[in-house]
Amino acid sequence: MRVKLQRPSRKVLAMAAVLLVLAGFVGVGMAKARIETGVSSFVPGDDPAVAGFDELSRSFGGDPVVVLLESAQPGLLLDQPHLPSLVKLEGEFAKLPDVAAVYGPGTVLNQAAGRAQDLMAELSGRRDRLRAQAQAEAKQRGASDRAAGQAADAAVAGFDQRYGKLLIQALPAGLPTLKNQAFVNSVVFGADGNPRPQWHFVVPSAKAAAILVRPRQNLDQSATERLVRGVRDAVGAAHIDGAKVTVSGVPAIASALADEVRAELPLLGGAALLAVALCFLLVPWHRRRNRLLPLAGSLAATAVTVALFGWLGRPLSLGVVAFLPVLLGVGSDFPTYLARRADRRVVFAVAAATAAAFGALAFAPLPFVRDLGIALGIGVLVAFAIGLLFRPTIVESVPATVRNRRPARLPVRLGVGLAVAALAAGGWTTLPKLVLQGDIESFVHGLPAFDDAQHVEQVIGSSGEVDVVLHGPDVTSPAALAWLRQAQDVTVARHGDRLRPVVSLPTLLNFLGPTPTNDEITAAVRLLPPYLTGSVLRADGQESVLSFGARLDDVERLVGLRDDLLNQLPQAPPGYHAELTGLPIVAARGYELVSGNRFWTNGVGIAVAGLVLAVVLARRKDALRAVATALVATGTGLLASWLAGISLTPITMALGSLIAAVGCEFAVLLAEAEHRRDPALRRSVLLVAAVSTVGYLALALSRLDAIRQFGLLLAAAVVLSMAAARLVVWLAPGRPGSALETTSAPDALVGVTS
Repeated sequence: MRVKLQRPSRKVLAMAAVLLVLAGFVGVGMAKARIETGVSSFVPGDDPAVAGFDELSRSFGGDPVVVLLESAQPGLLLDQPHLPSLVKLEGEFAKLPDVAAVYGPGTVLNQAAGRAQDLMAELSGRRDRLRAQAQAEAKQRGASDRAAGQAADAAVAGFDQRYGKLLIQALPAGLPTLKNQAFVNSVVFGADGNPRPQWHFVVPSAKAAAILVRPRQNLDQSATERLVRGVRDAVGAAHIDGAKVTVSGVPAIASALADEVRAELPLLGGAALLAVALCFLLVPWHRRRNRLLPLAGSLAATAVTVALFGWLGRPLSLGVVAFLPVLLGVGSDFPTYLARRADRRVVFAVAAATAAAFGALAFAPLPFVRDLGIALGIGVLVAFAIGLLFRPTIVESVPATVRNRRPARLPVRLGVGLAVAALAAGGWTTLPKLVLQGDIESFVHGLPAFDDAQHVEQVIGSSGEVDVVLHGPDVTSPAALAWLRQAQDVTVARHGDRLRPVVSLPTLLNFLGPTPTNDEITAAVRLLPPYLTGSVLRADGQESVLSFGARLDDVERLVGLRDDLLNQLPQAPPGYHAELTGLPIVAARGYELVSGNRFWTNGVGIAVAGLVLAVVLARRKDALRAVATALVATGTGLLASWLAGISLTPITMALGSLIAAVGCEFAVLLAEAEHRRDPALRRSVLLVAAVSTVGYLALALSRLDAIRQFGLLLAAAVVLSMAAARLVVWLAPGRPGSALETTSAPDALVGVTS
């Protein structure tokens, strides 16, 4: 007997085609997705402070990779067995791709020796030419050989008087060559045996040497990681005996952060996936075969969101580590509610409000916070759409209604409500007092890169550079040089404990005295190695920079330091203008933007979520309950953070938006359960609260303190939101619906029967 095969229907073929296209979209998009944890993720991208820093980076290179070498004995790194190795290592760094400049003791000394040799040869040649010219002119006048010789001696007498002292001072050091240890010591070290101030940026102490590898401007994440790997490989191949080597700097921190993000993403995602799956499987909320469908919807929403970022060419920043567990927790809520036959309009309202609350983070000043909010907002909406697709196949029959519980007496509810409101209001008043950790190094706290950064900062005295930049037609003019010297003196006098001079044009030209002429400055700049002048003077002579080493561990103090310097720096000469820039200044600006809008950052998410609910929901009072829940949960959360001494980060600073995303949802669905007299829906709310909590707790496995704190705070926020929602619904109970509303309405909305 032949079996007749039935051709697939057009509907089945259409669905297969859609799934195939969607799979291709997700696959290609996820392949295009990339992670970005560089400096650009932590600074406000469209701020004038960043524009100034970018211009500085174009002229002199970006914030450097710092290679710190330390020895047990003073001067060991600059002796004959080791100095040639340093010169070779610096040469290897210079060959790496995307390197703008390399500064180190070996190259400084090599350039100084070469310039000294050139100067000696030039002086000798000029003396010989002057003598020969005087002797020839005397011969032409008919002078005797003796008289011509006397004329030649007289001609060079003035020259010898002017430059002889310089030559005599150089004689004790011997020939200017790196093989002459006396020359090396005389250039680098003073009479007390400590490095001269102008060389502190490459020789911070007698036992340490630093090599600064400045990258070109605006390296992307892959190029930054490639550069840091190249530096580490070159250090490993150099084998400098007796030296302890530490590689740090902002590019190294960004590279370490990216490595950690990639390593933790599967771990945290897998832990969240397992925890959420166990919750759905172990709780008898639905038929066993359908219990994991909400999780499948969350995974699909996550994949679509990441793919969308990939197609748009938008990198995923640090928030990608937190993105997956958060979306697994929140994204599965809506398919769960829909599976329990919740009103589709109500579920859409809470999904839209949740997306809006997360989307409010798009107004945050820092890119990685904006990316997290945008990704979560998109993911929530996609998860709701997927939940709608699954709903007709997994809904269960309408649960039996239960008898109404009598609400507590009004005076009791009023008293409890006033007490809770006072507690929450007190929490909101603590918001300006909470400490904010906004420095870049804090994001790698807990990693070896953080310890390396702390060690380098301790030895060198800084972890970033504050730069005073002078722009003008000729920054080597006497007036410009005098302004640079005055600006440097003011900066050191006012903030010498926080800012350590690194390198500057006045320091390099200090030998000219206080009032050099234009010709003397021009001659001195010509005689100095271009390698050195290029670190403080742009090639066209229209920009010069005073660099000061600064610590990045207290960004709040940097804000005050910046403001004071802007007020105290002398007025630039006519036709010139000055600005204050550098990575610490950009970090201070980011901190200022995050910290200065605390109430707006926390309130906008609550307001936007409430507005969405008020527009979409049929019962406007539920929107008020949701806003009240978010306000109470946020206030108590802020109070708990203040009492526990917990510092906030740029992510957790937007606690109101994060709590609104879940608090509004719980309040509306609990009110809906009371209205429908539906205990199963109420239990579903408890289930999704548990799912969200365990999903967020997966972030506690991270080695990054910022991510770990984010996960713990979100888990606590879910518990607070659930408690606040239960309390608000108890304080302001709604009117129970009629039998018709509680039984037939849901089926009518989705077109399915029990």
